[in-house]
Amino acid sequence: MEGRRWLLGGRVQGVGFRPFVHRIAQRHGLAGWVRNLAGQVEILAAGEADALARFGVALMTDAPPLSRPDLLSEESATPPPGGGGFEVLESRAEAPGAIQIPPDQAVCETCLAELRNPADRRHRYPFLSCTQCGPRYTVVERLPWDRVNTTMARFPLCPACAAEYADPADRRFHAETTACARCGPHITFIAVERRSEAGEAALRACVDALRSGQIVAVKGIGGYHLVCDAADEAAIARLRARKYRPHKPLAVMVRDGDLDRLVRSDPDSQAVLRSPARPIVLLPRRPDAPIAASVAPDCGELGVLLPYSPLHHLLLDEFAGPVVATSGNVSGEPVLTDNAEAEDRLGAIADHFLHHDRPIARPADDSVFRPIGGRPRPLRLGRGTAPLELALPQALACPTLALGGQGKVTVALGWGRRAVVSPHLGDMDTPRALALLRQTAEDLQALHGVRAEAVACDAHPGYATARFAATLGLKVRRVFHHRAHAAALAGELGTSPALAGDIRGHPAGRDGTIGTHPGVLAGRAHPRPAALAGEIASNSCPVPWLVFTWDGAGYGEDGRIWGGEALLGRPGAWRRVASLRPFALPGGERAAREPWRSALAVCWEAGIPWTPPGRDIALLRLAWERRLNCPQTSAAGRLFDAAAASLGLVEVASHEGHAAMRLEAVADLAEQSIGSDNNGEALPLTRRGDGVWLTDWAPLIQRLTDGSRPVPVRAALFHQALAAVLRDQAVVLRKEHGLFRVGLAGGVFQNRVLADRALMLLRVAGFETHLPLGLPCNDAAISYGQLVEAAA
Repeated sequence: MEGRRWLLGGRVQGVGFRPFVHRIAQRHGLAGWVRNLAGQVEILAAGEADALARFGVALMTDAPPLSRPDLLSEESATPPPGGGGFEVLESRAEAPGAIQIPPDQAVCETCLAELRNPADRRHRYPFLSCTQCGPRYTVVERLPWDRVNTTMARFPLCPACAAEYADPADRRFHAETTACARCGPHITFIAVERRSEAGEAALRACVDALRSGQIVAVKGIGGYHLVCDAADEAAIARLRARKYRPHKPLAVMVRDGDLDRLVRSDPDSQAVLRSPARPIVLLPRRPDAPIAASVAPDCGELGVLLPYSPLHHLLLDEFAGPVVATSGNVSGEPVLTDNAEAEDRLGAIADHFLHHDRPIARPADDSVFRPIGGRPRPLRLGRGTAPLELALPQALACPTLALGGQGKVTVALGWGRRAVVSPHLGDMDTPRALALLRQTAEDLQALHGVRAEAVACDAHPGYATARFAATLGLKVRRVFHHRAHAAALAGELGTSPALAGDIRGHPAGRDGTIGTHPGVLAGRAHPRPAALAGEIASNSCPVPWLVFTWDGAGYGEDGRIWGGEALLGRPGAWRRVASLRPFALPGGERAAREPWRSALAVCWEAGIPWTPPGRDIALLRLAWERRLNCPQTSAAGRLFDAAAASLGLVEVASHEGHAAMRLEAVADLAEQSIGSDNNGEALPLTRRGDGVWLTDWAPLIQRLTDGSRPVPVRAALFHQALAAVLRDQAVVLRKEHGLFRVGLAGGVFQNRVLADRALMLLRVAGFETHLPLGLPCNDAAISYGQLVEAAA
C-alpha cells in the first residue's frame, strides 16, 4: 500500500467534483478521503501503485463536464489510518484567492427526464437539480461550495433527499442545490387583483394569463423576465408602451422543437444555444416565423433562447408556443431579483407575477451571442458565461479592482495573473445601477478571498465609475478608454493559444487557457471553421498589435471624443497611428440619442446641403460655427448614426445602437446583390503633421446623399467603404511600421456586415486578423482591459 496526496484548483467546486472523486476511488479500489477547501479540492488516497497512477490520470481525463481541474500538486503521503473505505470529509475554509465560482448551468437532460416522468417523485417539480446542473453563481453566498453557504440553506433536506445526498451511488450525492416538492422552493402566482395560487395552480394561472394576452413577470435563476405571448401584437404593444421600449428587439424563449420555425441556424449556433449556458443567440429570422413582427421591428434577426430552468420548461410545455422573455427591469436599470421589489418596480408593467421563494444572491441577466466572423461571439456576459475566468499576460503588482466605463459595465478583479470578470451590470446612469456596482465589487472580493489594494477606472473624469473609484481609498490608475479596448483583445488572445485547437477551455497547465469560449459552452471540442484559419497564430510571438478601436465615444488622450482610432503597440505601450477625420457634434452628448445631429454635423463639415425634415436649425448652425457645446469627435459610431439619419432611417434613437442596427439591417438586404469587389471610390488617406494617418469620410457622405440609388444599396456601400478604410489604413501602416497582427475592438464591430467584410478584406491583404473570442468587443471588455494595462 502506498499513499498519495493531490491538490486540485481551477473550477472544481459546484460541479460535482467530490462525488466524481469518490466514484473513481471506489472504481480503483482505493481508501482515503476528499474534501473541499476554499476554492480547491484536497485528496488523500491509498492503494497499490498502479491503481494510484490510474486514479491520478482519471482525475484529469474523466473529470465532470462542467469542471476545469488544474493539478496544483501531487506528492507521496502517509496512508490514512483506519479502514479501507473512501469518504467525503467536511469542508475547510482554506486557500483564499484560489476560488473559482462556476456560472449558473441549465437543467441537464437527466433531470429533465425526471421532470417529465410521472413515476418519478420529482415529476413536474420546478426546482430539481443535481451535481451537473442548476444555479451556482446566483445562489452561492460564500465558499467552500456547501449547501450551508448557499441560499438553499433555508430549505432543510427531507429524509428522501437527505438519503440521496448521503448515498455515494446516487447521482445527487453531495448535490448542494438538490430539493424536492416536500423540502424545496415553491412557486406562487400573484394576480393583479391580489389573488394568489401555488404549485400546479400557479403554473396554470400563469399560462392562462399569457393565453389571454397578459404580461407576467416570471422569476428565474438570475432575475425576473417580463413574459408575454410572442405572437400577440397587442400584448407586445402594451409591453413596449409600459416599459418605454418602442423599438429595441425583444428576446424570444422557444422550445427546442420549435426553433427551426423561427430562425435559420448553423451547427455552431445550435451548439451554443443548447449549451449549459443557454444564452440568447441572434439569428436570421425566417420570413414566415409565427411571431409578431413587433418583436424585432425593422430587424432581420431574432434573439432566441431555449428554456434553461425546470420552471421554464414546464411553462413552455404548457403554453406550447414561443414567448417574449425580456429582462424584468425598468429600462436602463439592472434586472430585478427580489419578490417585493419586483412587485413595486414592475407593478406598472406586469399584470401578474410568478414568484418563487428561493432567494437570488446576486443578479445575472441573460448572456447574448451573435455569429460574427465565422463563429458565435458574446455581446453580453451574464447567466451561464460569467463570472468569466481569464489569464493576464503579466502579473499584477497588487490585487486590483477594475470598474470599466460608463455603459455596458462589468467589474473585474485581478490578482497575480488571474482575472475574474463579472456579469453584465448595465449603464451607470441610475442609483440602482450604482448600488449593483458597489455590491458586485464587494462580492467579487469577498467570494474570492482577495482584497483589492488598487483600483483601475476609465480616464473620463465624469464617468460614475471613475467617481466611485475615488471613494474607495485605494490607489487609482486611470486608463484611457481605447487603450483598454486594445489591451483587452491583446490580453485575451495573447494568453489563450490553445483556443486555436482544443478549445474546451480547461485551465492553464492542461491546455493553456482558463477562458470561456463557445466550445466550452457546448461542452465539447469546438472545431474551427475554415474561415478562421490563422485567426490565432503566433500569439506567443512578440509581433506588435494594430488594434482598430471603433465605437461611439471614449475619452481621448487629447481631451477629445475618440472612437475611430488605430492603436499600434502592445499593452502598456500603445500609440495612435491612424484615425478618422474629426467633426464637431452639435449638442454634444445629445447626438448619441439624436442621430440627425450627427448627420447635420458631417454634412456641414463636408459642405453638403442637408436639413432634417421639420426642424429649425438656424440657432444650432450658429452654435456649431462658434463651437458652442460642439465637442470634436472622431467616433465611427457617430458616422453610422449620421448615415442612418441622412438615409431617413432613424432620426431619433429610442435605445443605444438603434440607428446603427437599423442601418445594418437595411444594408444586409443589398449586401449580396452589390458584389464583394465593389467598394466604390477609395476614401482619401493623408498623414497629419504629428504622423497620424487620417481618413476623410466626406466623399462617402456625398454618396450617401445621392438619391439616384436605392437606400439599401447606399447603406451597403457605406459598410463596404468603412471596411475598406480598415484595410487601407492597415496597408499604409504596414509599409511604415512592418509586420503586426490586426485586432478589431469596440462596439462598432458588433455590426456583423461590417466585421465580416473587414475580416475578409484584411485577410485577403495578408493580415492575421482577430476579433475577441470569450469577451464582447464592446465596453463589457473594458474592465479586463484595464487590468491588462495595469499589469503592463
